[in-house]
Amino acid sequence: MLIPHPAVLRRLVEEYETALAEEAERGGRASPRVQDLAYTLCVSTGTRNVGRAMEAAYRLLTATPPPRPEAPEIGIR
Repeated sequence: MLIPHPAVLRRLVEEYETALAEEAERGGRASPRVQDLAYTLCVSTGTRNVGRAMEAAYRLLTATPPPRPEAPEIGIR
C-alpha cells in the first residue's frame, strides 16, 4: 500500500475536521466538500469507511515524527 505524505495527510484531516465542525454549526447535511474530503481520506488510507480512514490517518500521523526545519544549504567547493 502506498503511504500518503504526512503533511498532505495532516492537511486532509484538519480540513475534514474543520468542514465537519462548520456543518455541525449549520445543522446541515454532508456538503460536497465533506464528501470529497471523506473520499480522499479513504483512498489515501486504503479504507472504505471515513471512520476507519480517520483512525488510520491518526495512526500514521502518530507514527511519523513531526517535520524538522530544513537546514540551510551549505555550499561545498
